[in-house]
Amino acid sequence: MELVQEASHRFRIDPHGPMRVPGVVFASRRLLRDAEKSLEQVANVATLPGIVGASYAMPDIHWGYGFPIGGVAATDVADGGVVSPGGVGFDISCGVRLLSADIDHDGLASALSAVMDGLDRAIPRGAGPGGVWHLTGPGQLERILRGGSRYAVGEGHGEERDLTRCEDGGAVADADVEQVSARARERGLGQVGSLGSANHFLEVQRVDEVYDESAAEAFGIAVGQVCVMIHCGSRGLGHQICTDHVRLMDRAMTRYGIRVPDRQLACTPVDSPEGQRYLGAMAAAANYGRANRQLLSDAARIVFRRAAGARLSLVYDVSHNLAKIEPHQVAGARRTLCVHRKGATRAFPPGHPDLPDDLRDIGQPVLIPGTMGTASYVLVGVAGGDAFHSTCHGAGRVLSRHRAARAVGGREVRARLESAGIAVRPRSLRGLAEETPEAYKDVSEVVAASEGAGLCRTVARLVPLGVVKG
Repeated sequence: MELVQEASHRFRIDPHGPMRVPGVVFASRRLLRDAEKSLEQVANVATLPGIVGASYAMPDIHWGYGFPIGGVAATDVADGGVVSPGGVGFDISCGVRLLSADIDHDGLASALSAVMDGLDRAIPRGAGPGGVWHLTGPGQLERILRGGSRYAVGEGHGEERDLTRCEDGGAVADADVEQVSARARERGLGQVGSLGSANHFLEVQRVDEVYDESAAEAFGIAVGQVCVMIHCGSRGLGHQICTDHVRLMDRAMTRYGIRVPDRQLACTPVDSPEGQRYLGAMAAAANYGRANRQLLSDAARIVFRRAAGARLSLVYDVSHNLAKIEPHQVAGARRTLCVHRKGATRAFPPGHPDLPDDLRDIGQPVLIPGTMGTASYVLVGVAGGDAFHSTCHGAGRVLSRHRAARAVGGREVRARLESAGIAVRPRSLRGLAEETPEAYKDVSEVVAASEGAGLCRTVARLVPLGVVKG
């Protein structure tokens, strides 16, 4: 597949075969060294009915289910545009939440071990059931699916700022609980308020460097300040919803005359019954994901208060696995689009009406988790951002979990992190090995490529002090 370089961090795949639009990849040559399979997925996504602009990929692109991870695609709802569960992924509303503490690194130093021990006990994680909130039954789960963080805060698990500083005010509208299967509900009932496993984590961090003072001040972060970053999603409930609706759409495509080059791109028109059912179920899973991070924030606040006498305030919470109905300019006309972001973060510019009042003049915070033991970043959306105001979501894998675990042992990873002064609280040594930093791209290079492509601007760099791993 020929990649044409259009600018320093922008490559084009010209339409060929059934592609309806070009592919556009924001990256450097080095970041694309092993991207052949995922670039084929970029081309496959470009065949979707109703797609507009281009099939986009972020600098952290890697192979995924149907869509590449790091993929962005928008379809025109009024022109037969489709919605594809593969364009969201199995971990619906997986995202990142950042909280800032009213204490700096020096102030936390003597209490760090106690904080990490407290988090180790307080944060449920792993592949199975177990969560901060033991629900009373299906009725309470339904209220979470409808109300997300708003319901959790209303029940005493947070504060008002947690809603104003959360994407969508803490809950996605139009959640349709009836489209969530009994099996999905069963899987979600015992997991709300838990990290899960794989690359999910809760990390205690220090703000190492600030590049944009005005944005950092508006976000509430400063050099030396302690922060907590939480990366997790909708657990088994979201996974089951994706599984259920991929099956339904796969069977329905022929009725709409849709053919795709990969069955993992199963889709139906946004305004079809199947499309509306999926969007309703997806919104319910997104609300579960928001509530999940809200409850983990509440648990972390209790630990920080008891162990360090410190308070945590929400900087922002944003998802990187969602499809959203958004208005955008396309070829000079305002169109209603279904924007798929899979392993990609929305990055709204200053003045966007969906931003909270106190951030509207600055732009949307974008939270980029690094690999375990490396840096994480805070970015901000910029005017003129491409790919429907989207940017990267993390470092991007280069080794599968199996290959990573074969390459290095968990004890070695733990010793390396601890020798660097990072307190580690893993669920398992195998999990540490699977998430070794060598399994990922260089997050600093990914962020630099995103900024170089004009998708965002860097605000701050954060480094780890301690990590709780799923």
